[in-house]
Amino acid sequence: MARFEVFGVAVFMVLLLSMVMTTPYATNATITCGEVTSLLTPCIPFGVFGGIVPPDCCAGIKGLNVAQNTTEDRRTACTCIQEGAARIPLIDYDRINTLGDLCGSPCPYKVYPSTNCSQ
Repeated sequence: MARFEVFGVAVFMVLLLSMVMTTPYATNATITCGEVTSLLTPCIPFGVFGGIVPPDCCAGIKGLNVAQNTTEDRRTACTCIQEGAARIPLIDYDRINTLGDLCGSPCPYKVYPSTNCSQ
């Protein structure tokens, strides 16, 4: 089982990184998809398998919340998270939407496939 988890995490990281490299954003946001991905990659195992939230995941969520200074930053981060999560097989949206509260840094939005990040 551990071998599958390591392989699965590696596959998810590759998928998430490929999203960053193929998704252009021309906005006034100061945050980029690359930064969002870097901050939230440690959260992927929790989003798929559950268990204990990694400390690096909480640090990333707190860093992301600090970096979202404007409405455009929040829209960009929301879109990046939404598109990245959609590329991760078996992601549990309900689980990933609990991360902000679990880490003591609530997210200003919930991300689901149906979320309209432009609002």
